[in-house]
This record gives sequence, C-alpha cells and structure tokens, in this order.
Amino acid sequence: MSNRPVPPLPDARPRLGPSATIAGFRCTECRHPVGLPAPWCPLCHGQLQAAEFGPGGAVWSSTVFRVPLDGRVPPWSLAYVDLDEGPRILAHVAGSTGRLDVGRRVELVGESAEGDVVVRELGVST
Repeated sequence: MSNRPVPPLPDARPRLGPSATIAGFRCTECRHPVGLPAPWCPLCHGQLQAAEFGPGGAVWSSTVFRVPLDGRVPPWSLAYVDLDEGPRILAHVAGSTGRLDVGRRVELVGESAEGDVVVRELGVST
C-alpha cells in the first residue's frame, strides 16, 4: 500500500466567472492534465496539483441522442471536447440538435439544470 496522500476531489462542474472553467488537476512532473479524481498522475504516477481548464476547446467526437433520457427531450447533442491545455470532457451542446464536426471550436458556458456541462459552438448565433 502506498503512503501517497490522496488529493481532494475536484469539482467537475464549470465555475462561472468571466469565463467558465473546469476544475481538475495537472501533474507536477509530466504536466499531464487530469479531469477526474485520481490519487496520482495516470501517466507517470507523479503528484497532482489543482488546475483550471477551459473555457475553449475543440470537438473530438460528437453524437445526437434521439431518445428521451432523464427528462431530456430529444434530439440533443453531446460532444467530447478536448479543452485547450486540458483534459477531454463530455458536454451537452447548447442550441444544437446535430452532430458537430471534429475540430469545431467550442467554449464552456456553464451547467444545465440537470447538472450537465454545457458548451456552445463558436461563431454560431443562438
């Protein structure tokens, strides 16, 4: 068993201020970003320190849900987003009912009433 201290759990919800951010960790040794709670870096096992990621990012993949789920009325879009200098997150896409192109620029805008991370497409009026 390791004597490494377990870091505090990050708040995975965006914090709203001048711009939304995701709270997570960054490895102090290899600088790898970590968006989920972890006792150490998943790449090099180094120590983690608190970090903020976002608000910008690029779509890695997206899909459209066409079935109702937990009160969400279809269709609704989800995207995996690679945050700039940060981890990959899953987010709902505000105002979109279609798939987003890979590489499309988005930004964090906050949290839905259901507690989901929400992004919006850049360059698109909603």
